[in-house]
Amino acid sequence: MATTNPLQFIQQVRAEASKIVWPTRREVVLTTIMVFIMATLTAIFFAIVDILIRTGLEGLLTYVG
Repeated sequence: MATTNPLQFIQQVRAEASKIVWPTRREVVLTTIMVFIMATLTAIFFAIVDILIRTGLEGLLTYVG
């Protein structure tokens, strides 16, 4: 592993940092909205699955018991 002096390291870090492409404000807002929509849809899906499983188990346990 090659060693570099601190000055070269800082120059390399600056060179790499200059390559970063930051998202626009619009992209951030749209992605955030999409995350909230997907989280809501996932929560609704699991709530429905939970209700179905609970109802099925209650019916099964009532029938057996």
